[in-house]
Amino acid sequence: MSSKKKFVFLFIFSLSILTRFLNLNWSSNFGFHPDENNMVNAVLSLNKNNLSPNFFAYGQFPLYLTYFTTPKHDFVTTQLALRFWSAFFSVLSIPIFYLIGKKIFKSQKIGNIFSLLIIFTPGLIQLSHFGTTESILIFVFAINIYLSFLFYDNPKNLKLLFFSGLVSGVGIAAKISAAIFIAPICFSFLFIFLKNPKKILNLILKLLIPFTITLFFSVLFAPYNLIDSSQFLSSMKYEIGVANGSIPVFYTRQFIGSLPYIFQFQKIFPYTNGIFIFIFSILGFCFILKSWIKNHKSNIYLIITLFSSLIYFLYQGQLFAKWTRFMSPIFFIGPLLSLFLFKELKNKFFEFIFIILAIIPGIYFFISIYFSPDIRIQATNWINQNIQNQSQILSEGGNVVDIPVNNINNLHINNFDFYELDNNQTNNKLMKLINESDYIFIPSRRIFKNQNNLSFPLSQNYYSKLFSGKYGFYQIKKFSKSNSIFLNAENAEETWSVFDNPTIRIFSKNEDNI
Repeated sequence: MSSKKKFVFLFIFSLSILTRFLNLNWSSNFGFHPDENNMVNAVLSLNKNNLSPNFFAYGQFPLYLTYFTTPKHDFVTTQLALRFWSAFFSVLSIPIFYLIGKKIFKSQKIGNIFSLLIIFTPGLIQLSHFGTTESILIFVFAINIYLSFLFYDNPKNLKLLFFSGLVSGVGIAAKISAAIFIAPICFSFLFIFLKNPKKILNLILKLLIPFTITLFFSVLFAPYNLIDSSQFLSSMKYEIGVANGSIPVFYTRQFIGSLPYIFQFQKIFPYTNGIFIFIFSILGFCFILKSWIKNHKSNIYLIITLFSSLIYFLYQGQLFAKWTRFMSPIFFIGPLLSLFLFKELKNKFFEFIFIILAIIPGIYFFISIYFSPDIRIQATNWINQNIQNQSQILSEGGNVVDIPVNNINNLHINNFDFYELDNNQTNNKLMKLINESDYIFIPSRRIFKNQNNLSFPLSQNYYSKLFSGKYGFYQIKKFSKSNSIFLNAENAEETWSVFDNPTIRIFSKNEDNI
């Protein structure tokens, strides 16, 4: 390896470690992410005599991985261990994306640039700091895409099919929906068949290898999906019901009336990819279409990648629940498509400008979130210093951790359930609390952004009067980490901001505090 290649490798590796592992304890030992908390509690429920987590929203693989690699089992240590493994798999994915880019473009330079764009993809930085399964799923999808390239080139290499089955089994053992990530291997089989239809029987027999290995390892690493199948199926039924909207829950109200596929392009991709990559990717896709129309040539590696990602998007995008994390396995598509624009740039100056614009949103996100204390900690410190003892506070229930996170001033906090305001006769109680309160806290955008349509007239009325000052309260403080250049994070899908950087507003009845 030349000195230049060594430098590039070390530079990319260092950036990977920095952006994924810096400040894993961003929440200062608090559990602000509900899915992460559920996984922590599932790990804490394990013991050597009983390895059933009694929790099936996710598989057992990440739980066992954390349990058996954690020196002691308490909330803080387990939370950090889950985040460590999330960051680890995120780092592990980056060289795989480099290989994918190098294979598609037949260029080491573009492979390196692809790695750089992946490193500074805001959504991937964020997910690496959450102790959830998304980084594992992204890794599994990336590995299978690259293995499908290799198998297409060398259909006789059965080791590739074994390894794909192993990785796919791990993915399903982390989350059952990872079964869809075997699609790239299936596409490679399809295109091999189209080249030589006479070998169809041989291909069918070979196809049994990854499916069999996948099944074996998915059971091995998540055995209680089979051992406790009744509880597993019951959990899956509930999760599917929440996802398709047949089971209404308060935390999916933002999706009422949302448009499938359109929602993701409005509320997710511009934020998770960064606004410039989002724009560049659209232009890059136009260049792909132009090339296909003009040359009638197709890049088989690109087709496998795009078709596999499209199948994933078509399924996940039509669900009622459209959380940001559902789109995370295809966050890499934006950077990939944008490289087709980069390839058209013939001037090094414009290439430099492209790279700078592409990575600025990721750098901005990284610095704004992980170089200062969590926003709820900042708000709590201000509250403890500026709000008088024994003050009456009206706040919002339904948060994982309420504000302030450390109430040292004996504040009387009423966490009113605004999710039920329009469902029962609680309006009189709310008016009583408003009249009695000295301050009103809005801990995040969850309620006033989600319950802002005709289905929630009482909620609309409350927030309209509060923000306009008709209740006699005035905003005296706003805590916010602006994590998106040129975009307001509060307008994104809510989980983009409420878990690690919500905007907190404090209103006071006393005008002297303004």
